[in-house]
Amino acid sequence: MTTPLHLASQLAVNVLDARSLLAAFGVLGVGVVMFAETGLLVGFFLPGDSLLFTAGLLCTGTADRTVQLSLGPLLVAAAFGALAGAQCGYVLGRRAGGALLARSSSKRLHEGAQRAEELLERYGHAKAVVLARFVPVVRTVLNPMAGALGVPARTFTVWQVIGGLVWSVGLTLAGYALGSAIPNVDRYLLPLVAVIVVVSLIPLLNEVLRSRRAALTARTPGERG
Repeated sequence: MTTPLHLASQLAVNVLDARSLLAAFGVLGVGVVMFAETGLLVGFFLPGDSLLFTAGLLCTGTADRTVQLSLGPLLVAAAFGALAGAQCGYVLGRRAGGALLARSSSKRLHEGAQRAEELLERYGHAKAVVLARFVPVVRTVLNPMAGALGVPARTFTVWQVIGGLVWSVGLTLAGYALGSAIPNVDRYLLPLVAVIVVVSLIPLLNEVLRSRRAALTARTPGERG
């Protein structure tokens, strides 16, 4: 008979730890986390990048033997969760985003809306939607804010699908490829996750530097002085 203490220990999952989530929920958990992180504002803290990479690595069978995942179902779950979540976030933002912002007193929510609006204005709808996929927290906020700020549905859908597939499938396959090539690579999982997070910020950093250079070039010599 299962005791309450034993049941509680089974249900104790660290939602910030990719390995813990995968051990508890497997492929289904990946889809749910992708949906929550990209579609619901409350999911901004979830480990999307590290979860995808770790899940791909664990599909090789050369890493943690306690977690067995299949690559095909994993790719489907990751892509479906990422795409459905973003679209759901957009629809929610379009229908209730304005009212939510007007009634909310959350400083963080208003700051997130401002960052999303600046990103959309600076890079245009298509580039902003794709870039947001690779930046933690921003990928959570931008989707509902895109709906609230009136980004055309067709434009958003096309580019969120492109960005979502590149992000979800790309990171999963990167983990799978590395796990297949290097035995016991899971021993170095924490440093690898840190590298993934840093690399995910490169596209946005490149765009920020490019826009700053363009702004400096456009300024007159008197303004530069």
